[in-house]
Amino acid sequence: MTQNIYDTPAFFEGYSQLGRSVGGLASAAEWPALQALMPDLHGLRAVDLGCGFGWFSRWARENGAAEVLGLDVSENMLARARSMTQDTAISYDQADLEMLDLPEASFGLAYSSLTLHYIDNLAGLFKAVHKALVPGAAFIFSMEHPIFMAPSRPGWLIDADGRKSWPVDGYLVEGPRVTDWLAKGVIKQHRTIGTILNLLIAAGFTITHVEEWKPTKEQIEARPELAEELERPMFLLVSAQR
Repeated sequence: MTQNIYDTPAFFEGYSQLGRSVGGLASAAEWPALQALMPDLHGLRAVDLGCGFGWFSRWARENGAAEVLGLDVSENMLARARSMTQDTAISYDQADLEMLDLPEASFGLAYSSLTLHYIDNLAGLFKAVHKALVPGAAFIFSMEHPIFMAPSRPGWLIDADGRKSWPVDGYLVEGPRVTDWLAKGVIKQHRTIGTILNLLIAAGFTITHVEEWKPTKEQIEARPELAEELERPMFLLVSAQR
């Protein structure tokens, strides 16, 4: 079963205070790049994998989706999503994505934001998503970039001249990585980009877009702290087609 760190009180309290938790999609710097990958949603049934507070589920409905199913392993996340949603065409269910089982050919879009790096059985998840999509449907997701997941120690290395570098250790060594983020002992599953993309291909997907996200000049001007994101990629964005 997926580690359900989001139902840990201290973790959930910290997560609830993050900018993207308070401000939603507009506060997620990578959202414009993800939004650009979206197909026409009108009339589609969409599934939101790791829906969190339901920000994307609500956005999808506002942009024409006929129905949206939001899935999350966390009762805390689902309770918050339900409290923020008044749309009867959006439903939220608890599900462990390690053992995802959806009806065949039942969705026109699958979406996931910053969830897949927690999944051990990623091959099984990709196969389940492929089965659940209708032919031609898109699977769009973001996850922590493998480079960001493989530091030897937290934070930046700074040399005598003040130059910063991101300390990467064991990039090619795949498997669980334990980190302290909002709480101690958060488990993430490290894989190389090659492994992630090849798992998609093996599941039957055609890869249509891969992006190692970086902030735009305009985003950095508005939020100078985002300049750090030019030093190493933090997010991997992928679009694939059934």
